[in-house]
Amino acid sequence: MSDLSVIQLVLIGLIFIWSGFVRSGLGFGGAVLSLPFLLMILDDPLVFLPIISVHLLVFASLTVWQNSRNSAKNDVHTGFLATVDWRYLSKAMAIMIVPKIAGVFGLIVFSNTLMSSIIFVIVAIYSITYILNKPFKSTNPVLDTLFLILGGYVSGTSLIGAPLIIAVFANHVAKHQLRDTLFVLWFILVAIKMTAFIYAGIDLQLIHHLWLLPCAAIGHFIGLRVHKYLVTAETPIFFKVLGCALLIVSVAGLAQTLLSR
Repeated sequence: MSDLSVIQLVLIGLIFIWSGFVRSGLGFGGAVLSLPFLLMILDDPLVFLPIISVHLLVFASLTVWQNSRNSAKNDVHTGFLATVDWRYLSKAMAIMIVPKIAGVFGLIVFSNTLMSSIIFVIVAIYSITYILNKPFKSTNPVLDTLFLILGGYVSGTSLIGAPLIIAVFANHVAKHQLRDTLFVLWFILVAIKMTAFIYAGIDLQLIHHLWLLPCAAIGHFIGLRVHKYLVTAETPIFFKVLGCALLIVSVAGLAQTLLSR
């Protein structure tokens, strides 16, 4: 990123503020709702994914720890980390672990152009579900398994498997445990990806964490303040507008990627 202009760096900082806000406010979407915008600035997923991964490790663990501590204080019978559904988390991980590793392998091996194209196509599909207000839904065990396998693979390639995974978890995890359970899941999945990055010698962009981590922190704490409102409010218009923006960015990004080959 050292070759980018000041304006591009400022835009990246703003996108990471947005990423932190979405992640803590909704419990998901920090990557899927920011990566397309980042790739429009610099078409190289392996530059941004290590940064997003570290941010998720930091803020997911911080949020779960804070919520669990508060829960334990309010009800001494619940115990620490009672805000996480460990039973279903273990069951889901047993299904997702192999496709997750396969996805990470694909990310490292495939070209940046191919991976960027895959990311833009996946986000475009997600954006259409937002526009139509028809999120992915799982209605039987077979779909549960299929969505978890696909979500694990997509998470391995690009950290944007959340909509598929949430379609399953929302049916099996109590609402008050859903966000923290997802955060623990994201932590485990990202830890696997970071281990692979380190093993493969991928540049973790450590110098850029010095200024992008505070940007994500700003968004994170804003998101925490509005989380309760976002959970209880009906916001289809917000997601439709967001879906339109993501679709435009994804189509433009895909065209830019393919034309630059």
